[in-house]
Amino acid sequence: MSDSWRFITTIAKKEVVEFVRDWRTLIALIVIPLLIFPALFIALPLLLQSEAAELDALDLDVVWQGDYNDELSVAFNESNIVISYEEMPIGLENLSDIGSDLDRIRNQEAQAVFRLLEDESGWKFSILYISTSEASTEARARMMTAISEWESEVVNGTLVEANLDPETTLNPVKWDGNWENADAATKGEQAGLALSLFIPMVIAIWTASSAIQPSIDMTAGERERGTLEALLCLPCSRIQLLAGKWLAVASITSAGVALQIGGLLFAITYLASSSIIGVPSISTMSILLLLGAVVIFAVMVVAFELALAMKAHSVKEAGSLLGPAILFIIFPALFTQVINLDSIESWWFAIPLVNILLAMRELLLDRIIIEHVAVWLTSSIVYAGMAAWFAARQFNREDLVASIS
Repeated sequence: MSDSWRFITTIAKKEVVEFVRDWRTLIALIVIPLLIFPALFIALPLLLQSEAAELDALDLDVVWQGDYNDELSVAFNESNIVISYEEMPIGLENLSDIGSDLDRIRNQEAQAVFRLLEDESGWKFSILYISTSEASTEARARMMTAISEWESEVVNGTLVEANLDPETTLNPVKWDGNWENADAATKGEQAGLALSLFIPMVIAIWTASSAIQPSIDMTAGERERGTLEALLCLPCSRIQLLAGKWLAVASITSAGVALQIGGLLFAITYLASSSIIGVPSISTMSILLLLGAVVIFAVMVVAFELALAMKAHSVKEAGSLLGPAILFIIFPALFTQVINLDSIESWWFAIPLVNILLAMRELLLDRIIIEHVAVWLTSSIVYAGMAAWFAARQFNREDLVASIS
């Protein structure tokens, strides 16, 4: 037993050293997983906030056509809208008919055109803009906000003139108290729900994608380089050779996933300090089961990818095989995000890949349902064993192990 383990660890160390020898590989293995979640949760919101602040500071040019209203004009000016007044175009079917203003809107000579008309039935308006321009969309949003406030003032004034209280007339049904206090879920449970909607998908996709390159390099790559025969000359069995390569790929993949989780924890800590999202409240048992689910998933994915890469006769062919295989991870990952976990049937937890992803979602919600755990744990171990058996068959085929020279 000790000799067998020594062979396996020796092969694994050799494969890991060869794979991480290139500095670009180290960057892909360490830097990217470590920064992906901070960049997603911290840098991206800061960038979006900066872009939004820059858009808010813009002075937007708007052409006002038709009747004039002093209160609305003041509200527009307070929204950093620069107004130029024109007569209403002749021959319009309705105020939303762009007509001769089409070229002006499309060429952004003005960010929007505002039309206002008063008749016996009240005020009518229209805003002409182009939805593919952020500045034009921002102009429309600012005007709609100002119009909404102006409309409220007009309605309230009308009600007051009729001796009616605007508050009780417009809002006869009210929520009593603070609606947030009526939620039985804790902040930690709410954070767990938010994270459960994308963390399983990200971990699954990253685990599968990060195992592709080492799987190809340690199988088809060795066959192309002609170094696989040297490994076969070692006094070890094919199963030991497979176990060593699997241990190497699993170690590299686990390192990437561990760094990714580290970046995630850092991002969550930052967001929690900023009161954007809370820290999920998960029990120790849920954490242990979650780690077990990730490990089982890694065993299954790494074994399956090693087997597919071993079937290929070249690195190019292996890439063609394993590249589309990611789709078999992405589709279930997207599919499981919309499944309602309340009163979910147990058979869902027996479907390959879907079972692990659903298990991660439940555990992030700190739901430990014994029946579900038994189903996904048993089925996942079976699937992982089948993947390992499939990989072992590929390593025992002489026509696949022999290099092409």
